[in-house]
Amino acid sequence: MEHRLTMRSEMETIEFAQNLESEKFPNMVICLNGELGSGKTMFTKAFANALGIDENVTSPTFNIIKEYDGELPLYHMDVYRLDGNTEGVGIEEYFTKDGVVIIEWANTIKDILPEERLDIKFKVAGENSRILLVTPHGKQYEELCEAVL
Repeated sequence: MEHRLTMRSEMETIEFAQNLESEKFPNMVICLNGELGSGKTMFTKAFANALGIDENVTSPTFNIIKEYDGELPLYHMDVYRLDGNTEGVGIEEYFTKDGVVIIEWANTIKDILPEERLDIKFKVAGENSRILLVTPHGKQYEELCEAVL
């Protein structure tokens, strides 16, 4: 079931990320999609901050994957540049490393995404407004949405 949320400010998006983080679990996978500047990296920064990560979280466009240590490890991926070719990158290994995986531009690698995951699509609805389409895949993610939405 898809959930539609309207975020009227950056602070609302940050609070949403923090609420999701409060329900985190090992091997959690969050897939972010949306145009440039729609809030994917800001969401990830807020999630990381709530995890207790003090480092400056930036989009790993050229690194593909950045790893951070927090309450759980955070594996932040930006797969835009891969153009769907994940051969030799080892992305699938991260899905079972007992951390949280957040993937920006996840729709470009949908063939290798785990069946159970949380999809969040960001749509720009105004200068500071965003519409988030949140789709849980699997019981654990449905329960997560029930807890925070």
